Amino acid sequence: MATPQEIRETKSESQTRLIKKYPNRRLYDTKTSSYITLADVKQMVHRQEDFQVIDAKSGDDLTRAILLQIILEEESTGGLPMFSSDLLSQLIRFYGNAMQGMMGTYLEKNIRAFQDIQKTLQEQSTRMYGGDSSRGTQDLWAQFMNMQGPAVQTLMQAYMEQSQKMFAQFQDQMQNQARNVFTGFTFPGFPAGQPNKNDPEKP
Repeated sequence: MATPQEIRETKSESQTRLIKKYPNRRLYDTKTSSYITLADVKQMVHRQEDFQVIDAKSGDDLTRAILLQIILEEESTGGLPMFSSDLLSQLIRFYGNAMQGMMGTYLEKNIRAFQDIQKTLQEQSTRMYGGDSSRGTQDLWAQFMNMQGPAVQTLMQAYMEQSQKMFAQFQDQMQNQARNVFTGFTFPGFPAGQPNKNDPEKP
């Protein structure tokens, strides 16, 4: 008899749509037992379907590679690009940087916040304009963007000032820790335990 954990894992696997990529670059959808295209995968993304793309031979997970390929095609189809050359250059500079992992998390959280706002505006547009809410959503977005400009500028200024203060405090803490660690160590040319002339508490 299957354990509850095994039942949950089986259920989770059954909910994930499995797509196999063959050496001839064709994508095979195991759910429909048919070959599909990148356009079909793109539609799955829009429908928020849970899917995974694997290499049919090695079993390696290729989901990220396929999603990146879709983004590349979207950016090069002649429409309005989402990523400017300057933005792409800045993103590339983060690779190999100590902040690489944090930047990915930061972008993901901001995109989710953007999606939450979009969902709320769509719901409000549906209540205000009925079934055809696409035009209403655009109007609400325009109003929101016009309103948020000064507010975001103020928030960003406060955020930068707070960040600078916190960084200065962090530097002070690091310097104090370094002094405590090396207290009592003797270095060539520097006598140990030399009193600080500026410290009134020391003789």
